[in-house]
Amino acid sequence: MTFPSRFTRLEAARARFGDRVDRLGGFLTRGDPLADDVAASIEANESGRASWELFERAARSGIGSVVDAPPSFRAFFDSVERVPLWVDWDIVDRGGEVLLRAGALGGIVLGCYSLVLGYASPGGNKPLVLSGRLEQQAARRLNETAQFVRTTIARGSMHPHGQGWQGALRVRLVHAHVRRMIGRTGLWDDAWGTPINQHDEAGTSLLFSVAVLGGLRRLGVRIAPEEAERYVQLWRWTGWLMGVDAELLPASEAEGERLGALITATQGDPDDDSRRLTRALLEAPLGAATSAGGRRRAHRIMAMSAAMCRVLLEDDLADRLAVPKTGARHAVPLIRRLVSGAEHARERVPFGNAAAFWAGKRYWDGVVERGASAPPLFMQPQALQRGTPFDGARSSLPR
Repeated sequence: MTFPSRFTRLEAARARFGDRVDRLGGFLTRGDPLADDVAASIEANESGRASWELFERAARSGIGSVVDAPPSFRAFFDSVERVPLWVDWDIVDRGGEVLLRAGALGGIVLGCYSLVLGYASPGGNKPLVLSGRLEQQAARRLNETAQFVRTTIARGSMHPHGQGWQGALRVRLVHAHVRRMIGRTGLWDDAWGTPINQHDEAGTSLLFSVAVLGGLRRLGVRIAPEEAERYVQLWRWTGWLMGVDAELLPASEAEGERLGALITATQGDPDDDSRRLTRALLEAPLGAATSAGGRRRAHRIMAMSAAMCRVLLEDDLADRLAVPKTGARHAVPLIRRLVSGAEHARERVPFGNAAAFWAGKRYWDGVVERGASAPPLFMQPQALQRGTPFDGARSSLPR
């Protein structure tokens, strides 16, 4: 397998992982044919909005509710409406409990660890760079991610035609549209593989599953083995709905960690786009500040976010992403001790779990409420719709 230039440590990776490295490389050129065909069908329709509405109706009520549905729609929904035998609804329904009870700590891990790890990939970040959404609309994207996660972890939401199930399909279709739009810009280098390919989709799925578990533990959250298993199975099912190849969907946390290590070992170093996207995320609170007091509060949030990033990423990667060192880092050991103490109390105090779930639900419901006035989730990136990526994207792509 010939790897594109984004991979720079192949020989060391092969020495560690053997032929698994080359087997992984094949997924760089694989997209998502079922979703791509649906996206093509929608784009070919003179009334794209009407086609989107047909897709939404099929997601809500099943493909049988759509009279004269295009063949691409039927093939897509025939696939996603078939539930694999390994899906156990009791496990999936309880999969989000660990993140729900973690409350704000879960939000911190998602924003300061999972998303930033995604930016560190010099190839995987290019669709974000071309869309301009993370630099121009970092706060909105962060809110979209939080809302998507909240819907996914809600009990019963991932059953066919549930809210989370529908959300996963919407994200998958948006990825297909972005993949097609990137191809039309003339800015994508085919040596980087297919835009939003299976390799990168699998990596993203791991950021929401095993990376979250690891990040929570690093902050002092205690996670029982059965909780971790349920959480991984929830995101295994979510990844399957989002079109990730079954071969790349880990069945356990340990399996996910091994796959993540393989992906990381072959990846190039963070590039300028990685650092720019990370900076935009950390500076997002400043963009919402409208007063002197608001700006001071935003700077405090930014300092704490940077401190959390450095703790979760560890200093080597944080330095390569240019995450600033702030005085807030001195508060992190205290936070860990407080979290650890609270976790010990939760396990020993009667109704401790119930109290943690109540507080966590309030946090996540607040996330959804704050985003209620935002534009609809998963809108197509306007910059790519016009075919004019934001300034800087052209120069940052390899030639």
